[in-house]
Order: sequence, then C-alpha cells, then structure tokens
Amino acid sequence: MTDPAKKPLARRIETRALLIWLGGAAAIWGFFNVASEVTEGDTAAMDQRLLLMLRRPGTLSDPIGPRWLEESMRDVTALGGFTFLTLATIVAVLLFSFHGKRRQAWILAGAVLAAQVSSEVLKTFYDRPRPSLVPHGSYVYTQSFPSGHSTLSATVFLTLATLIASVEVRASTKILIYVLAVLTTIAVGFSRVYLGVHWPSDVLAGWSLGATWAFGAWVVLEWMRRRDVSRERV
Repeated sequence: MTDPAKKPLARRIETRALLIWLGGAAAIWGFFNVASEVTEGDTAAMDQRLLLMLRRPGTLSDPIGPRWLEESMRDVTALGGFTFLTLATIVAVLLFSFHGKRRQAWILAGAVLAAQVSSEVLKTFYDRPRPSLVPHGSYVYTQSFPSGHSTLSATVFLTLATLIASVEVRASTKILIYVLAVLTTIAVGFSRVYLGVHWPSDVLAGWSLGATWAFGAWVVLEWMRRRDVSRERV
C-alpha cells in the first residue's frame, strides 16, 4: 500500500519537473521564434522604429538623453563584453573551487563556454548585418544576430545567480542576487540598442539563448543534487 505521506512529495516533484520542462521549452521557443521572424523580415519595421526612438529626430548620430547617459551606456555595455565576462567567469570559477564547490565551478564554466560557442555559430549561420540605420556608438566586428553581449551576459549573470543562490541560506539574499542579475542583463541588452550596434530583435534572441544555457545549468545542478540525495538514502 502506498504511503499517503509520499503522495504530496511525489506531486511536488512532478510539478517541479513540469515547470522545468516548460521553462526550458519557453526559452528555446523564444529564440527560434525570434530567429524565424528575423529571417522572414517580419521584425524589420519594429526594429527600425525602436532604434529610431532612441535617437534625436533629425540627428541620427546623437542618442537621446544627456552626454553622460551615452557614456554610461558604454560603461554598461562593457559589462557584457568578452573581456569582462571572461575575467568574471575565471574569478568565479576559482572562488567556487577554493571553497570546495567544484560542481558549481564546472557548471559555470560549461555554461559560459557553450553560450560563447553557440553565439558565434549562430552569428555565422544567420549572417545578419549590423544596423546601418544609425552610426554605431561602440566598436563591432562580428555579425548582428544574435547579440553576443546579450547572450553571454544572460548566461553568466543568471547562471552565477543560480549557483550562488544554491549555497546561500537567506531568502532575502537569494532574491537580491536574482534581481541584480536580471537588471544587469536587461541593462546590457538595452545599451546595445541605445548605442545602435544591435537591432532590438538581436538582443531579444540573445536573452533567449542566454536564458536557455542558464536554465540548462540549473537543470544540471538540480539533477546532481537529487543524485546525491538518492545515494545518501541507499
């Protein structure tokens, strides 16, 4: 006879598993849906409209807002750059390793490497030109779709938040970590459009791709946790 006490636990596990698959499917669907719209040219009008909204009418070389805002956007966009995120990843991996959290270290390194490779492959595959509608406010040298800054910032910040939260006991700290990760990711993506180096759809696709890898990192972490619990019970 089935133990009644185990039924609520089984339901929670089933519900959590369902949410995991739904979350992963939503992130993947988001990327390929945007990619399909971009390929068919359906995002062109909206991309141009949103990009022009961030420029002074009649002066496309001048973004809206004061000069300090434009300089701040360059600082923010650097947070999603290859150099900063590489250094941040290396430091985080070393810190996790020094504190005996080798699992978290390997998961972070794997997620970031996968995000970088997939971003470069997809850029080459879709081969979308950078926006030529407005002058660029930052140096660029690769294709436009998906946004590499948006992809890597979402992967690094969201994965890092998940891994730190896994070893943090206070709920308030967990919430703060996730809020900071999400806000930073959004700020980096917005800065790419503000500086005219990406179409909004590039950023949206980058967020979806980065969220997919961050979500995958969380799934791996949860799987390892459950495996350890099962072993302890044996």
